[in-house]
Amino acid sequence: MPDPLAPPLSPQAFQILLSLVDGNRHGYAILRDIEERTDGEVRLTASTLYAAIKRMLDAALIEEVDAPEATGGAPRRCYRIRKAGRDLARAEAERLARAVNMARDKRLLPGKA
Repeated sequence: MPDPLAPPLSPQAFQILLSLVDGNRHGYAILRDIEERTDGEVRLTASTLYAAIKRMLDAALIEEVDAPEATGGAPRRCYRIRKAGRDLARAEAERLARAVNMARDKRLLPGKA
């Protein structure tokens, strides 16, 4: 079975890392960001999200950080991308860009002629 934390990344893992590039987020904020940013194309369940987060924590791609004080309700766990996670997300973005360029070269997508 391929490693889901090595290029090519699963769409879910890539989207989680992208969510954390802009700053620390808790799980629900990651889910909302992914759904909004992808116009609902990528939707994760809480169990899928937290399983991926556990793998990324174990691989030292992300880390848990102190959450800001909650205004009621249960405290939330916040996550931050680490250098290894940023590097992996960049490698995946570059891989995807190369694939898009190949599709353009084959005239499957508009762009290069």
